[in-house]
Amino acid sequence: MRREKKSIVGDAEIPVVASEPEAGYRKSISETRFPSRIPAATLRDVIFSVETQTQFDECLAKIRFHKKIYVEWGFAEVDPLGRSSVLNFYGPPGTGKTLAAEGLAGTLGLPIIQISIADLESKYMGDTAKNIQIAFQAAQDCGGLLFFDEADTLLGQRLSSVTQGIDNEVNAMRSTLLIELERFDGIVVFATNFAKNYDVAFRSRITHHIRFSLPDIAARVRLWKRMLLPGIPIAGDRQELAQQCAALSEHLSGREIRTAMRLALPKALIAAEKARLPAMLAIENLQEAITQIRAAQAEVASQAGTAHGQAALAKQLLGVKTIEEK
Repeated sequence: MRREKKSIVGDAEIPVVASEPEAGYRKSISETRFPSRIPAATLRDVIFSVETQTQFDECLAKIRFHKKIYVEWGFAEVDPLGRSSVLNFYGPPGTGKTLAAEGLAGTLGLPIIQISIADLESKYMGDTAKNIQIAFQAAQDCGGLLFFDEADTLLGQRLSSVTQGIDNEVNAMRSTLLIELERFDGIVVFATNFAKNYDVAFRSRITHHIRFSLPDIAARVRLWKRMLLPGIPIAGDRQELAQQCAALSEHLSGREIRTAMRLALPKALIAAEKARLPAMLAIENLQEAITQIRAAQAEVASQAGTAHGQAALAKQLLGVKTIEEK
């Protein structure tokens, strides 16, 4: 038996279907294949840049005022697909897309089902499309937010020239996803680092595209303040250290800022051990860690460029023309 409960967000009442525990209740295939969980965060745990925060607020307003816009004002008459909210989070790695999806579910009081392409793929023909159907059914059954992480493969352009069985499988997967998006009346979130290759049909069905930019100076200050926990002994003023680190970490993502802390803390302990002094985290430790991260970024970029050059050379030797040469 299922019962309907409501999640209150602002002035909106969002229906949530929940399974009512009863004797002999068995989980459906969809719930077993793609289980939901209680979110571990809310949007209060997410630090956005000003640009991203503005876009996110507008997106959240549609969800909060859904009943007023689509029912009371009657906008559903001209926008029947608007009963669902399909969100696309895109931007560089480490900018908080996954945490934001979790935080959105937590703020709305909904369970979350998180799925990657690996969870959907199958070696058996036709099963990937079936898994997509099962995933949407699981979200429908529990009234949860459906989150597709690393969705580039899912939302890419359908193939116009089908030459192999695998090509047909890819097209079937994407067509099934389009159909399920039209049927679904809940919240779906896609996250990707690359949004340029999306099929036009998917772009038109997404209600909000939210760009997750690298943290601006204000966001970096907040991130560093969060990382510099009260239990960590600091050499100097904690607030001043956060400001200094924010200035030093321009163009770093939130994930890279956390990595800088992971690198800096052992440095502080090693330095204290050598000097036989109490351990304290200093700006020098953090600056050295940030320098390491930037050096790693440059090295990876250099290797990527070399790999691209080697691939181009191999094609040239094989007589394969590049796009620029055609």
